[in-house]
Amino acid sequence: MTDSFPRQKARTRDFTLGEPRSFEVAADGSRVVFLRSPAGDDPQTALWVFDTAQRRERLVVDPATILGDAPVEELSDEERARRERTRETGGGIVSYAIDRNARIAALPLSGRLVVADLERGGATQLAVPTPVLDPRPDPTGQRVAFVHERSLHVVELADGSVTRLAGDEHQDVSWGVAEFVAAEEMHREHGYWWSPDGDALLVARLDESAVPLLWISDIANPATPPRPVRYPTAGSPNAAVEAHLLRLDGTKRTAVGWDRDSYPYLVAAHWDEHGPLLAVQTRDQRQLVVLGVDPVTGHTTRLTQQSDDAWVDVLPGVPRRLGDGRLVTTGGVDDAVALLIDGTAVTPAALEVRAVLAVAGDEVLFTACTEPTEVGVWRWNQAADLSQLTPNPGVHTAAAGGGVRVIGSSGMDHTGTRWVLDDHVFESSAETPLLSPNVELLTVGSRQLRVGIVLPRDHEPGTPLPVLMDPYGGPHFLRVQQSRRLWLEPQWLADQGFAVIVADGRGTPGRGRAWARSVNRDLAQPALEDQVAVLGEVVKLHAELDLSRVAIRGWSFGGYLAALAVLRRPDVFHAAVAGAPVTDWRLYDTFYTERYLGTEPDGADRSAYDGSSLLHDAAKLRRPLLLIHGLADDNVLTAHTLQLSQRLTETGRLHTVLPLTGITHMTPQEAVAENLLTLQVEFLKQALERGPDPT
Repeated sequence: MTDSFPRQKARTRDFTLGEPRSFEVAADGSRVVFLRSPAGDDPQTALWVFDTAQRRERLVVDPATILGDAPVEELSDEERARRERTRETGGGIVSYAIDRNARIAALPLSGRLVVADLERGGATQLAVPTPVLDPRPDPTGQRVAFVHERSLHVVELADGSVTRLAGDEHQDVSWGVAEFVAAEEMHREHGYWWSPDGDALLVARLDESAVPLLWISDIANPATPPRPVRYPTAGSPNAAVEAHLLRLDGTKRTAVGWDRDSYPYLVAAHWDEHGPLLAVQTRDQRQLVVLGVDPVTGHTTRLTQQSDDAWVDVLPGVPRRLGDGRLVTTGGVDDAVALLIDGTAVTPAALEVRAVLAVAGDEVLFTACTEPTEVGVWRWNQAADLSQLTPNPGVHTAAAGGGVRVIGSSGMDHTGTRWVLDDHVFESSAETPLLSPNVELLTVGSRQLRVGIVLPRDHEPGTPLPVLMDPYGGPHFLRVQQSRRLWLEPQWLADQGFAVIVADGRGTPGRGRAWARSVNRDLAQPALEDQVAVLGEVVKLHAELDLSRVAIRGWSFGGYLAALAVLRRPDVFHAAVAGAPVTDWRLYDTFYTERYLGTEPDGADRSAYDGSSLLHDAAKLRRPLLLIHGLADDNVLTAHTLQLSQRLTETGRLHTVLPLTGITHMTPQEAVAENLLTLQVEFLKQALERGPDPT
């Protein structure tokens, strides 16, 4: 069968298969551990090691040797949910954890616990209760903790003995896992943390009994019972989160004390040689406190506090401590998100910190940007030396340990992420895309909006082109980046006969705190205004843009923005495809939504929620609108699309709904992912030819 770009993109999972990824470096610098599948169309990821002394890569665990002839992996509901939260589209070995010096790795494989010997090679499947979730070895490499049926267990590697450390019989209480909003919104994937000597753990206990119980139904298979999901919608109760100190000898279980009524969110935790750390936050997210924990008594000491009239930003990788005990955090200083050492900013105002990657000894490795289309890797050390490790344009990240740094770089001159350690380039088996993008990056208008415009590769100058706006446009995510892979799909869309415009407006990261807070109390109008403004500016530079034929499409927040555009600005936008859109923010989760719109959706904050909702605008629709939604989506619930469709029907507004059976918020299924692109293009072409629906 002749390949096409949509088929190739779907088959290669957006060209990520075959790329090395998920790098970890031993604390002594002896080994670099990573994942890679054998080919660009093979999703079965394997575990690899690079020996820094021998300077060679070697395969440690091939999932096929353990799974054998099993046709598919057996995944628990909990593991499926974990993969959904991390947007994992691969198979085989998709997660692992190492001990301090990378002598062993623990990994879940089809619900089983596998421990790999990273020094000598080989792997052992342990006889423990299955399915296992989030197995991680202690820093000394003597034992592995894991979660099974909402309880935390530990297995001793010396004799295979298993101990159930903590658990409750109540089905809504879990130990050692991250609740939904922690995994989806806080960058916190784990619910337990080892002590440095491996004799104790800091463990989260979740009681979700007060969280609304929702049901995800497989309505295409009516004999299948619906799946229950605890989902905290805006304004509703969250999971009650506690923290406990558990000693492996079973002599003591100590509750960690803090004012959980005032600070219900456990946003981050860590345990280093100075003791455990917690970061806790108020429900309105306007205050964040970092607490030091006494590992014996569980008593807490306030180390620092941050306040903000809108919200305190939560970034990955903090809090941490330097070797001398000084606290490493991030926080707002004037308009900058700065790296803070004991509360003092050590980065300049022009540099916006995006994440802390590693803290070791007297050094902090982090990502930051001075230009929102780029992300660099930076280093700060105790001598107050601040330096950028990635001088070339692009989007960069890193993993580090023991003085060894592995840099991952994506740019406009190559597809994918290229990982390098000194002079060693880690091999990639990713496929080469069938097309090469030709994107023009612009900065336009009084707000200096970052924009990318892509024209058909066979376009003849002066020939009019319909316009396709292709935004995300919301908090936490940027589309206009100097990363080639991001522009492959826009180029294919352009080659179908569009001028494709991608723009990042107010509320997106990388432009300072005031820019991010432009959407405070209003997720709709600033985002929409900036897309309209971009059109007006770009047409000044490209007269071939036909503003009488403007379509817009997007997914998730981008889907929300696409539907918003045709509802509120039909004078500008003439057709829309809205994939998995949030239509009423009262139905989205607490931590994300309440940050921007407030904690009382039907009280003091009602106007903010109503003003950002699509439901109240349903009667205004007079342009073609295609709504797409996965019926198994547990992030943006299918109810969002169904409720908007109901309002549109009640007001007599013609629209189209495309339900996707068995599809979640992601679309890794090849046939669906491939055909979704072509179906969207066909809908938009016909819609632009047809013109507005009759009023």
